[in-house]
Amino acid sequence: MVLGETNKKVIKNVIKLLTMVILMGTVVIWIMMPTSTYKKIWLKSMRAKLGKSIYFGKPGVNLLVYMFPMILLASLGSIYLHLKKQTRVNQFNSRMDRKKIDKFGALKRPMLVKAGLGIVTVTEVMFLMMFMALLLWSLANYFYHTFVTITPQSLPTDGDNLWQARLDSIAVRLGLTGNICLGFLFYPVARGSSLLAAVGLTSESSTKYHIWLGNLVMTLFTSHGLCYCIYWISTNQVSQMLEWDRTGISHLAGEIALVAGLLMWATTFPAIRRRFFEVFFYTHYLYMVFMLFFVFHVGISYALISFPGFYIFMVDRFLRFLQSRNNVKLVSARVLPCETVELNFSKNPMLMYSPTSILFVNIPSISKLQWHPFTITSSSKLEPKKLSVMIKSQGKWSSKLHHMLASSNQIDHLAVSVEGPYGPASTDYLRHDSLVMVSGGSGITPFISIIRDLLYVSSTNAYKTPKITLICAFKNSSDLSMLNLILPNSTEISSFIDIQIKAFVTREKVSTCNMNIIKTLSFKPYVSDQPISPILGPNSWLWLATILSSSFMIFIIIIAIISRYHIYPIDQSSKEYTSAYTSLIYLLAISISVVATSTVAMLCNKKSYFKGLYQNVDALSPLMIESSPDQLLPEFTNIHYGERPNLNKLLVGLKGSSVGVLVCGPRKMREEVAKICSFGSAANLQFESISFNW
Repeated sequence: MVLGETNKKVIKNVIKLLTMVILMGTVVIWIMMPTSTYKKIWLKSMRAKLGKSIYFGKPGVNLLVYMFPMILLASLGSIYLHLKKQTRVNQFNSRMDRKKIDKFGALKRPMLVKAGLGIVTVTEVMFLMMFMALLLWSLANYFYHTFVTITPQSLPTDGDNLWQARLDSIAVRLGLTGNICLGFLFYPVARGSSLLAAVGLTSESSTKYHIWLGNLVMTLFTSHGLCYCIYWISTNQVSQMLEWDRTGISHLAGEIALVAGLLMWATTFPAIRRRFFEVFFYTHYLYMVFMLFFVFHVGISYALISFPGFYIFMVDRFLRFLQSRNNVKLVSARVLPCETVELNFSKNPMLMYSPTSILFVNIPSISKLQWHPFTITSSSKLEPKKLSVMIKSQGKWSSKLHHMLASSNQIDHLAVSVEGPYGPASTDYLRHDSLVMVSGGSGITPFISIIRDLLYVSSTNAYKTPKITLICAFKNSSDLSMLNLILPNSTEISSFIDIQIKAFVTREKVSTCNMNIIKTLSFKPYVSDQPISPILGPNSWLWLATILSSSFMIFIIIIAIISRYHIYPIDQSSKEYTSAYTSLIYLLAISISVVATSTVAMLCNKKSYFKGLYQNVDALSPLMIESSPDQLLPEFTNIHYGERPNLNKLLVGLKGSSVGVLVCGPRKMREEVAKICSFGSAANLQFESISFNW
């Protein structure tokens, strides 16, 4: 049964209302959690009603208060995105819609451009301040409790000194505050998360939030560990470091988790991450050790407070694993003079993605373990059976790929696996009168997909597309060959769009390269190679909601059965069940439910949609919808040699009520554009940074 537009609108409004109620309730819980009111009244009341359950015991309270609301929120977000995808929306065609959006446009403008924080918008500053207020509120409440309740009069005569007792209490409170940050740590790195997409975020744009939270987590947990080390040494209890309590807090497990966290943290600093990216990348897999021993350290009941984000991340990670098991159909490749390679894949027509989406690529013949993200340059609307990525030779992996394709004409087949695409759920570039895209080097790649998407919209005559100005800076004239990938080889289609390209070659006074020398390679895919397809089919958001809700229900049922017939009888026989075993049972139950539901969902979609569609997807011609290098540059482009673009001159004073300013390139370029479009400057400049810092 297909829902009508009115019904969809009603359901979306109901979801929004439920979302607001859940969010408000969650915020109240987090605010009240450090207070004595929560601990002595709220928590005590909930434990009296739920904590004595023979089916869930003590963890039941945190399952209901922390886990359930966030899983429900993620499921509702998925349903909302499914309905939004199905609904035909007038894409800002009226002035009223534009004014409505422009009213909130100021909240997206850069407010801070600082080293370490990067480019921070007004909205991000607001949420950052609220989150820091929550942390300070928590620390203030915890420390107040420490200094009020621990006094010289309250200390036993043969106990710790005053400073030692307070240090012990402060150490605990630092750990509790660190757990708040840990509760939000995994949300930004779930690439297919409905929570991110529902608020217009992508995993790559949210990476900086993960970095901020990671630094806070490790600062607080490291302080927590150091305080305890000082306490144990000062009280002659060094042996406590090796204690693994059977039913309480395990110190040794906490130390193992902290060491794993410190190793990850050490490789995140820019000097190490940029020079030794592979070390940083593989060290980050220690998150599994960190989370496992963190749960053993505090016990599953308390760990459930920070577990919702990790649960959503686990679902996302396993779906990515399932997708990456297949080899995809690579049809052709083009090698440009600027040591850049374009890979053209066969794509299932049902796979739709937004401009600026990225694809993670693995080529086993170069490295079986390495996965690298690349911006998609094709448009799923303009090129329904093709997906292209552009790879600039800038590291060992990409250099090996370029050398392999450039030095040989006899490569019949190249095995490739992918994850993705990942990108925004929707884009709203049509709301602008004009678009100004500023790029540096390979930063031009996301703009190729935007231009091609606007080409399709313009060719349908459905909406008026904005005027496009592309300002691109390159080091050498050979890099100009990347411009040849922008427009398809169709004068009729390109006549629909108003585009002007201003290219700047910074290191050369004249051209020293023939940009039209492009090498094309054709591949013969194996029968087992498949077109790139959505792992959960065309209704992926709906299936994601099903996976999240059903896996959580299965997990609850498994835990209820094990608790009732295994854990509860042991506890009743005056022997407390071992904390580590309880934690392990919960983790195994979560893993089994996630793996089972995700696998079933993938198989159902593969059987229902993919089988017939794979047979109907024709092999692409190597030159299908490729650009025409000898037509593009003279018609659309002005080239300036030996100079850098004066961005202030090019951007300030642009006409139009709404000018979208998009930038992708080196950090300094992004920050320069951000300052020009910052809060308080020209009201018509709407800034958006496209950054891929992995």
